[in-house]
Amino acid sequence: MTIKSVFFDIDGTLVDSNDLHVLAWQEAFRRFGVALPRDAIHDQIGKGGDNLIPTLLPGADEAKRQAIDDAHAEIYGTFRPKVRPFPKARELLARARGAGLKVLLASSASKDEVDFYLDLLDARAMVTAVTSADDVAQSKPAPDIFACALTKVAPLTAEQVMVVGDTPYDVAAARKCGIATIGVRSGRFPDAALLEAGAVELYDDVEALLRNYDQSPLGR
Repeated sequence: MTIKSVFFDIDGTLVDSNDLHVLAWQEAFRRFGVALPRDAIHDQIGKGGDNLIPTLLPGADEAKRQAIDDAHAEIYGTFRPKVRPFPKARELLARARGAGLKVLLASSASKDEVDFYLDLLDARAMVTAVTSADDVAQSKPAPDIFACALTKVAPLTAEQVMVVGDTPYDVAAARKCGIATIGVRSGRFPDAALLEAGAVELYDDVEALLRNYDQSPLGR
């Protein structure tokens, strides 16, 4: 079936922010007396705090989880001005839109962060809609983000949509909705993790995907 819409993850896919999130989470946990190595945190990047914190600190009660999540948001807010788009990220959005696809941004980040990224990418004119953590009950790898995005491209079906994401959690969330995912390596997750989650093809980054657009699942 012909692809008629593409849902883009943002962090680690369109913008180079994963390492900053790792640092922010590390400091947030440290404020509550929990020392975690960066690799352990990175392995959970792509999840929202509702799923990341219980994985890394399973014994924490709801109040502590919320406090850590709030601390991460505060700390990451101070890092956010350092975030830069990946090369050709905006051009890929423009290429997809120019090809007639409905372009959505679908992120486990807050609406405030997504709004910041829209402006950073200068992408408002190219994006049909966005979904964020504010729209759903659970973040990735739960399917809620992409299920919500699907309602915004109705009557298109899951088979007419492609996701582009950098983490296994993007791939797993999309797969639960019946949507295929192109994986990008810019989030620094192993190929095996992306493929085992169900990614249909892998590219080094969005620049490589743009360069090979016509041969990719978006352009074929």
